[in-house]
Amino acid sequence: MKKVCIVGASGKLGRYMVQHALDRGYAVVGVCREQSVDKLADFADRIKIVPGPTNDREVIRTAVSGCDGVLTVLVPWGVHGYASGTARAVLDYADPEARLVFSCGWHITRDGQDVYSRWFLMMVAVIGWIARLFRAVDLRDQVEACRRIFASPRRWTVVRGSDLEEGESEGLPVWSHHVGDPVLASNMTRRTDFALFMVEALTDDALIHETPAIVGRMTSSARAHRGAAADAATI
Repeated sequence: MKKVCIVGASGKLGRYMVQHALDRGYAVVGVCREQSVDKLADFADRIKIVPGPTNDREVIRTAVSGCDGVLTVLVPWGVHGYASGTARAVLDYADPEARLVFSCGWHITRDGQDVYSRWFLMMVAVIGWIARLFRAVDLRDQVEACRRIFASPRRWTVVRGSDLEEGESEGLPVWSHHVGDPVLASNMTRRTDFALFMVEALTDDALIHETPAIVGRMTSSARAHRGAAADAATI
């Protein structure tokens, strides 16, 4: 891995990914809307910035050219197919062997085996309805974006994040194949560690065609899981 593109680089998660990628010595190309370029001022002399909407196919074509990996924040802005347009452009224009890593929330499911609480499902439904009413966000478009990714033969990973908080890194999050696993019960991850997982996924071939649901490694549920595993190993 020598050169990576970060689509959505100016957001909170994106800026953490930029820093983690630079820490690993990668050349970085960042894509963000023109009005958000100033948010990347701290990195301006170390990365190439391609300004424009992240669902603009020509913007994405330019940005991903020659990149070994592409990290994409799937943001379901508006009601005009923003997330699905972004995913489609990345899938179409990234180099054939590039590693593609996308971010989304726990509400995305691939095989229908995720287990959600009634509260979670109600919250997603209510928030989604209100957001669509004000034409701000369309969670259904993020679902469509992931449907397209899952159907692609490309070397992709979709990282599904829990609730996020700021704070110092606690290390690489733990993950499970399915929401509902007790290890995920704490439902909290440091945002910098979500970004860390995204960047690490670029070089982890075991995550190809996987949809890891992650949680902070120092949360109570993750610690309990480690304790149970250690107890089992001594039996």
